[in-house]
Amino acid sequence: MNIENIEAFVYVNHYGSFNKAAEVLFLSQPSVTARIQTLERELDCRLFDRLGKQILLTEKGKQFLPYAQQILQTMQKGKLHLQNRGTRRNELRIGSTVSVSNYLIPDLLPRLRQRFPELTFKLTTAPSDDLVHKLLEREIDIAFVRKLAHPSLQSYSFCEDPIRLYVYEGHPFAAAGRVSIHDIRHQTLVFFECGSLDWLRLHRVFENLEHPPNIVFHADNSETAKKLVLQKAGICFLPGLCVKEETSRGALIPIEIEETKGISLQTNLIALTGENEEFIEALLTKESVYSI
Repeated sequence: MNIENIEAFVYVNHYGSFNKAAEVLFLSQPSVTARIQTLERELDCRLFDRLGKQILLTEKGKQFLPYAQQILQTMQKGKLHLQNRGTRRNELRIGSTVSVSNYLIPDLLPRLRQRFPELTFKLTTAPSDDLVHKLLEREIDIAFVRKLAHPSLQSYSFCEDPIRLYVYEGHPFAAAGRVSIHDIRHQTLVFFECGSLDWLRLHRVFENLEHPPNIVFHADNSETAKKLVLQKAGICFLPGLCVKEETSRGALIPIEIEETKGISLQTNLIALTGENEEFIEALLTKESVYSI
């Protein structure tokens, strides 16, 4: 049984699409289809059903999936042993999103340096999808990304970053500390969105308003949005990590809104299955995991 056919099966199931699986595997869509068809002939059963544009596992496909995943994981672990896994490099290559690079890495790297004084560290900053690609191509060793799942990667929850409304010192909301989502409709709003699915919950809250919020400034990075609030240009929903210093000195004030309570950005630590476990374990200790 060809391992590449099993890999195609796992990826098609994960992405729910032959086209997406082909893109990730750097294959053509017909090549992925051919691999699935070959596997189905070998197993003498159909693995997928099509429901319109949706791809669903058959009952036989569901039964085979855990075995297929285990085969891929075992294969990867075998490769590691053949690559003389016991020999440690003298450099740890870390990937991270912009926010993690700006607000977490400066605290994490000195802790890692204390734990692994013989290592040097190389940091790559990029969007989550790019970091996944770099990890699969072994251009980096571990990465901090937005919450995701991938069949070839281990993923660990690392940091929950609450999204709250922040106002500048002296703003009318500052004294109250808590307002209703309807109270913001007459306020000038700075809107920052990082592209994460977590922001969809905030959009849904806005959609339920009778009058849409008065968004005057759109920013594609948190630093710009934060500085606009500090300049009293407006108020903004921001992740707590990027405003920790400003809130500690009272320059920005968090405002509780019941309708947006519980919305947060999750940062995950990812690595290839079975690799760099020593570093992952060090980063996941209580002393290292970041709290907001």
